[in-house]
Amino acid sequence: MLTLLEQLDKGTQWRLTGGIHPPQMKDLSNGSPIGRLPLASEFLLPVPQVGDSAVLEVKVGDRVLKGQALTHGLSAMYLAVHAPTSGIIRAIEQRPSNHPSALPVLTCVLEADGQDQAIDFDQQDIAALSREQILSRIRQAGIAGLGGAMFPAHIKLNPASEIELLLINGVECEPYISADDRLMREHAREILDGIEIVHGLLNPKRVIIAIEDNKPEAIQAMQQALDSCHLPKGSIRITVIPTKYPSGGEKQLIQIITGQEVPSGAIPAQLGIVVHNVGTAFAIREAVCLGKPLIERVVTVTGGNIPKPGNYWVPLGTPIAHILEQSGFTASGQDTVIIGGPMMGYTLPLIKVPLLKGSNCVLVPSASEISPPAEEKACIRCGECAQVCPASLLPQQLYWHSKAEEYDKASAYNLRDCIECGCCSYVCPSDIPLVEYYRIAKAAIKHSHEEKQLAEQAKQRFDARLKRLEAEKLAREAKAKAAADKRRAAMGSGEKDAVAEAMARIKAKKAAEASVAATTSPIEKAADTADSAVIQPKADKRKSDVAAAIARARAKKAAAQGTVPTKEVVDATTDNAAEGTTSGSDKKAQIAAAIARAKAKKAAAASGQTETDTGKTQDAQARATQATADDNGGEHTQANEASQAVSNDSKQARIAAAVAKAKAKKAAAAEPVESPATYDNGVGSAQTAEVNQSSSQATKQAAGDNSKQARIAAAVAKAKAKKAAAAEPVESPATYDNGVGSAQTAEVNQSSSQATKQAAGDDSKQARIAAAVAKAKAKKAAASKSAPATDVEGGAAQGAEVNQVASQAAKQAAGDDSKQASIAAAAAKAKAKKAAAASEQPQDNGAANTPVSAESRPPSESTTATEPTFAESTPPNDSKQARIARAVAKAKQKAKEKALSAQEKD
Repeated sequence: MLTLLEQLDKGTQWRLTGGIHPPQMKDLSNGSPIGRLPLASEFLLPVPQVGDSAVLEVKVGDRVLKGQALTHGLSAMYLAVHAPTSGIIRAIEQRPSNHPSALPVLTCVLEADGQDQAIDFDQQDIAALSREQILSRIRQAGIAGLGGAMFPAHIKLNPASEIELLLINGVECEPYISADDRLMREHAREILDGIEIVHGLLNPKRVIIAIEDNKPEAIQAMQQALDSCHLPKGSIRITVIPTKYPSGGEKQLIQIITGQEVPSGAIPAQLGIVVHNVGTAFAIREAVCLGKPLIERVVTVTGGNIPKPGNYWVPLGTPIAHILEQSGFTASGQDTVIIGGPMMGYTLPLIKVPLLKGSNCVLVPSASEISPPAEEKACIRCGECAQVCPASLLPQQLYWHSKAEEYDKASAYNLRDCIECGCCSYVCPSDIPLVEYYRIAKAAIKHSHEEKQLAEQAKQRFDARLKRLEAEKLAREAKAKAAADKRRAAMGSGEKDAVAEAMARIKAKKAAEASVAATTSPIEKAADTADSAVIQPKADKRKSDVAAAIARARAKKAAAQGTVPTKEVVDATTDNAAEGTTSGSDKKAQIAAAIARAKAKKAAAASGQTETDTGKTQDAQARATQATADDNGGEHTQANEASQAVSNDSKQARIAAAVAKAKAKKAAAAEPVESPATYDNGVGSAQTAEVNQSSSQATKQAAGDNSKQARIAAAVAKAKAKKAAAAEPVESPATYDNGVGSAQTAEVNQSSSQATKQAAGDDSKQARIAAAVAKAKAKKAAASKSAPATDVEGGAAQGAEVNQVASQAAKQAAGDDSKQASIAAAAAKAKAKKAAAASEQPQDNGAANTPVSAESRPPSESTTATEPTFAESTPPNDSKQARIARAVAKAKQKAKEKALSAQEKD
């Protein structure tokens, strides 16, 4: 069996599947040599690759020369565009394209200057150029396949596989076209030079020049040139093939020469075969040897409506209208202009479009040469289209799917293998433009494929972005972890120990606080709470001034007597001064101040001085009372302020009351009864003022909002009353001032009546309280009348006992609620004062009966009598008030008994 090369040497040929034999009509143009047409005044140079794979190197207004490059690109599919003549770039804009759709494309509009001035072409000896230099010159010249496909020549000349066969296509099977025929006749030597260049690049084993048998002149010219060729003998030959359309197609020619079929979707280079057109070989020679770019080509201008048909060298970019005009054609509205042959060409909607590199023919047929467009009829399924298809396809099925826009099914029938030769349309009896349907379907499939590619690229970019973000995230986490490890490694053992020790100290501190809180005794908590509740007055300026004045008076008296040490006097003064300014926040300081005041009182009482001037004592008492009843709210305001600062814990209040009661009893037992001769009036007055001030403060404290405050206030009042009774001197009847007694009696009566009136002003409970108070007063008056008038000491003891009973009554009243305690405290205070005055009443009836007017009273008494008490707005409980009345009566009886026993002892 002969090998492929041996079959080629023998000239063996294979039959072409399908094909037709249309009229040739080549004699209209091949009878005359290739001519030249005059230059057009304007050239249209499309630059569709600009913005995609190329950039413009000129701008509007630039002057360019013939052969000057207008674009520059680096991509593999880039085709350079050159100026076909010299002139000025007048515009770079969208112009109609040389396409059946006439869609606009970016175009450089060159205005020719008529000089046709060219650049200096770089001529080179082929032997001095390397393979890479040859390919570069071909690429820079912008050479493309001139057979009609316009595929970049430099890509075909640099295949990836080994090439065994080089086919030079000179068949030119399309009717009317004779450009290659005339080119082979006139430039056979140049064509063979180009073949030699391609042979040097591909180094094939065989070179076949295929020419159709209807071109005898071209065959002869090529054979003559072949005899003088420098290629090795036996490696190149001319093969004449029978005339049949479309035997000039690339795949069809391969099948005829080699008997092989190019697989679907494959290229001839995969079979080791490369096919070039004779016009392409001629252009390669011009570019490599002469340095001339592809700026013109041979174009067949023919047809029944062309007065001067022929072949012409036409610069690329020449308007079709100019070519027709120079060929003697007069355009009319019904003429058909076809670019290419009648089988594979397309009709132009406009003639003001440029000539392209793949445009080898301009056909303007007459009415007798081409029939008018016939009406499309239904397919009769004759099958003629399938018989003439050179690609062995099924045109009928392709037509149905293309018409129904079922492009996927059309692709399944290998639509892309269609070469659009037009044989099916030529033989169709239904006049169906099958090729047009296939072209539309191909364009739609191409567009869809491009969209899928863009979507896939977008997806790839998105996936790459996600991977990048994930990698960045992992890198950040790793960096943070490494930094943390580095810090831990850099931290010394000393720093770690310091942190641990700090944590241990914090835990120990918390544990100690918890243990202290747990071990604190209830009594201490109650005492602290009581102290803080009692000593929480507002920081009032008037109250501070009163406390300071009292402290100064006490200090002066103690210094005058000389019985109190200087240190104690200073302490007492300081404590009294601080009492009005202390905010109540420091409990220990308040307790210390209270202890200091108690010491000062004891020292003053134990000095052994007697009161000789009753009038001075009464004046001092009045001044103290007036200082106590200040202008900004009186006792009621201070009691309300104190009540706001007291807590609600009754247990703590009871504890505080018990402590106060114990202290009062201790003070009463330790202080002796002073004689009238040794009692100092100044000290007695200050002491009396102090007792009244303390009683007033205790009464204020009893005005709180709950039972706790009441019990605390009652306990304080009781303790102070006992202390006052113990320190009260025994006065003789001779030295007693009747006016003072009358004033005290009036003051007590006025205070008692006012308290009773206020208590009775709200409801029936208050009325019952008032009745009980009145009853107690009556009993007290009767007891005072029956007591011996000469027993002064007994009277003093009785007065002290009455004060104690009043304090107990106040304490009893404070045990339940704040309102009842306030009323009871006021009543007890009034009764105590009245009882003391009654026990000290002199024997002089005239003096005793002397009335004391409001004008003759001290200012403090008048103010106190007219001041509203702190119990005015507090309704009592009737059962509690009854108990208070019984307690008062019982106290009176005990007082009388004690007075009698005291007289008997004396």
